[in-house]
Order: sequence, then C-alpha cells, then structure tokens
Amino acid sequence: MLVRIRPGAELTGAERELVDCLRAYPSTGLALIDCRVGDRRLGAVIVTPRGIAVIEVKGFRRRQSGLLTATADGAWMISDSPLDLDAEPSSGLTDRVEHGVHAVRVALEQALQDSRHVCGAVVLVPYRGVVVRPARTTLRPGLDVLVANTVDAHELRVYIEGFSAGPREWTIDRVLNTCTMLAVAEVPSRAELAEEGFASNRPAPTPVAPQVRKFSEPAPPPDPSRRGKLAGIALFAAALLGLLVVFVVVGVALWQDSPNPRPMSDTSQTSTTRAPTSVTPRKTECWPFQRDC
Repeated sequence: MLVRIRPGAELTGAERELVDCLRAYPSTGLALIDCRVGDRRLGAVIVTPRGIAVIEVKGFRRRQSGLLTATADGAWMISDSPLDLDAEPSSGLTDRVEHGVHAVRVALEQALQDSRHVCGAVVLVPYRGVVVRPARTTLRPGLDVLVANTVDAHELRVYIEGFSAGPREWTIDRVLNTCTMLAVAEVPSRAELAEEGFASNRPAPTPVAPQVRKFSEPAPPPDPSRRGKLAGIALFAAALLGLLVVFVVVGVALWQDSPNPRPMSDTSQTSTTRAPTSVTPRKTECWPFQRDC
C-alpha cells in the first residue's frame, strides 16, 4: 500500500506503528497520514478502489490487556479498568471520528464527487506483546473500533479490504482529485497508482440480459384414481341391472295375460249369484187342547 505522510508532521508512536502496518500490506490503497481538512486534523485517510476510510489512531499510556468493551456513548473499558489512552479520554473518540467523516464528505461534495462510501474507524495500538480482544467491534453502522499493531494486524487488513461494499469507482483520476481536495503535498504519480492496482477507467457496467417470459402449456388433467374408476364401473353395472329387472317384470306380465278374455256377461253372472240364505221358521200359536201343536 502506498503511504504519504504530510511534510513536517509530528507522528505519535501509535501513528508510526500504523504506518509500518500499512506499508506491509499488499492491498490496493493510498494512505494519507496526518491529513488536514479545513481546520481539522485527521490521523489517516485511506483511499481504496471501493471507498474512503477516515482513521483515528490512539495508543496506550501503559500496558493494558484483557477484554475490550467499547460503546458509542460512555467510557471504554478493558476488563474492569477504564481505557488509559496516551492523548485523550475515550469518551470523545466516537464524536471525533464522526466529525472527521462528515468533513471528508463535505469536501467531496464540494468537489462534485460521490460521498456515499466514506466510513470511519478508531485504531487502538497496544504495546507489543499485549493481547486485547476482540480485535474488532462495531459501534454504529459505518463506525468500527480496531485493535492492531505490527505483531497482530490481521483485523485491520480485513477491515481495509472490505469496509465498503461499493463498486470499484475510485480510479486514478478520482484518487488524484481526492488528493487535491485534501491538499496533499506529495501527490503520487499516475504510474505509481497504476502499479499499486488502481484502474485508469471505471469498469463498464455489466449488461443485464432481458428477462424472457416462458409460457408453458397447461399440464394435462390428472388421470382419475383407481377408486374413481371402480365407482364408475359400479354405477354402470347398477344401471344395467335395473334395466334388466324392468324387462323381466314386463315380460312376466305379458306372458301371464290370457289371449281370450272372458265376456263381461259371464263375469257379471258369476258375480251376481246370490248365496243361499237360511229361513227362520215362523212361530205358530197353539190353543188349549189343539192337536198337533
């Protein structure tokens, strides 16, 4: 990574440690150390093909190791002890980084450049041999806390290579315009930026193939199940059986009917014959001394 330090800058021990880390990285980028944006001093501004990171670098006053607890509001702690920094208390670091990010965005907008992909981070540089975990903590979206030194700088490298998910829009011309906007004294040449990995032109947008709607033929109706087939066969058989019964009843009725029907007179004589009735004998009155009575 290319590193440019402002002439006459008085770097702290933590900032010099950060410079050694950045120079050892093979990542594509330009690190501007001790930048001045208006009346504000920024520890470092790192320009990558995908965006800009505004860095505040802070070292420790004494050897502290343990579990780091960092919040956007309030004092930062290591295990049960307050964070003892060599310059200022940790309570104002969040606001300091946010103000630096805002200053860079305003400067980009005044230069008619896109200011969306600008993030901020606080880099804590402990003494060598001291372990502080976690090595990365997110305070707010776009604002992180990193722990790094020349012995353990893995998380800082991961952050620089992936802090922004934007497209690779920072070309050589755009990087040079950013250096002019930040009033960089030692501006790198176009050849140095090209050798570092910056592209000369923006990548062409990937053409989006038009979506073609495919109309598929409707699927054939599903075959009836075995149960439905059996039910249809049973209904058909029942209908045939009903017709057969009707034909049998009609045939039997026709066969039993006589071809020579009796005349109505015979029927009437037979039906009008009176059945014999019994006659009750009439009682005869008898006189005294009358015979056969």
